[in-house]
Amino acid sequence: MTAPASDAFVFFGATGDLAYKQIFPALQALIIGGRLDVPVIGVAKSGWNLDRLKERARESLEKHGGVDEQAFTKLCSLLRYIDSDYHDESTYQELRRVLGEARQPLYYLAIPPSMFATVIDGLCRTGCAEEARVIVEKPFGRDLSSARELNRILTKVFPEKAIYRIDHFLGKEPVQNIYYTRFANSIFEPIWNRNYIASVQITMAENFGVQGRGKFYEEAGAIRDVLQNHLLAIVAFLAMDAPSGDDPGAQRDENTRLLRAIRPLDPAEVVRGQFRGYRQEPGVAPHSTVETFVAVRLLIDSWRWEGVPFYIRSGKCLPVSSTTVTVEFKRPPREAFGEVVPLMSNHFRFRLSPDVLIELGIRVKMPGEIGVGEDVALTLVQHEGDATEPYERLLGDALVGNPALFALESTVEQQWRIVEPILGGTTPLYFYEQNTWGPAEADQIIAGDGFWYNPAP
Repeated sequence: MTAPASDAFVFFGATGDLAYKQIFPALQALIIGGRLDVPVIGVAKSGWNLDRLKERARESLEKHGGVDEQAFTKLCSLLRYIDSDYHDESTYQELRRVLGEARQPLYYLAIPPSMFATVIDGLCRTGCAEEARVIVEKPFGRDLSSARELNRILTKVFPEKAIYRIDHFLGKEPVQNIYYTRFANSIFEPIWNRNYIASVQITMAENFGVQGRGKFYEEAGAIRDVLQNHLLAIVAFLAMDAPSGDDPGAQRDENTRLLRAIRPLDPAEVVRGQFRGYRQEPGVAPHSTVETFVAVRLLIDSWRWEGVPFYIRSGKCLPVSSTTVTVEFKRPPREAFGEVVPLMSNHFRFRLSPDVLIELGIRVKMPGEIGVGEDVALTLVQHEGDATEPYERLLGDALVGNPALFALESTVEQQWRIVEPILGGTTPLYFYEQNTWGPAEADQIIAGDGFWYNPAP
């Protein structure tokens, strides 16, 4: 059954950074695409009025993608503003008035998680939450316990089907391409299992530091910032079984089922690193033990993946910025030509950024002497072009009630279960120089199966 479209969009935190960097550009894009024609109500406590919010919206668009005058005029005609304290009962009474005839609004909580309970309670007391949907931004807690508490707060007022946990990473075109490529091509299914795959590597490398966000990173670190969510999402798309049917819920169910099969990470197979110079960043503690690099060995207890190691690493201040998946295939049971074949001779590679690259590595005969070969790669590079931006895609889906790219409560809790054993500095911290591939100790994680593939610039 198709869910009804939302008849209003309300974003708490309308004067904050998230609205400035992401929400206003996404709203303009939705208007250009003919996907937004409902009241847009901003709520914040900044001492502003509607005219100042419109100025902020223009400033946002000028900085992030440019102003489309026709679409901006339309956005301004839809825009409303409530300047009031989230703790004040009158805030929600005024919201009920401004909503007017709208009965199925979409609320976006672009506010700190510490304020969720206050806002949700206010919406409930004034009847604003009835038949509504709510978007919450990651992080979804800091560990399994806090994630469960956050879900308790949300589900006390909103049913699970009305909760949209947004992670912009899932809205990215290249991430969607992993899922599409796997299940749109029948050539992969017969070999996508433990019989033919030796190992899987995932590298998310960034050639920059914390970019002035030291205080935030002190609370997150690489494990909470990217491993628990982004990188486990990639694992799920790579390893899940095909969903049964076209129901958006089927994809999410298979995703969660795969995560349930992943063993909790073993601290003995985890390496944490910190780039030299991180402790001098503004907002960072002088003796910080927060990791800016993490490498792990992950195992999945299922018939498809039993015994196949997934090697995952992510770090800041590495030599390049690239997110790359490398699937190494097993060699034939007998080397028919007596050669010593290099590791990763047969592989499938999927680069998500900076551009989408799909590469198949095979071995072919060299001209001349019989039985002498070389490794070659068949490569397809696809530039993103006019790809839909993640927030445009995700807000558009939420407005029409499509939950496919949003995380379930069970998904989030399984992700935290997997990383729980390595939270809280339970493993040693190693230092590495900037513009290198992390601490040398990370090589020991993968030594039993070869070496890390380092993406090229």
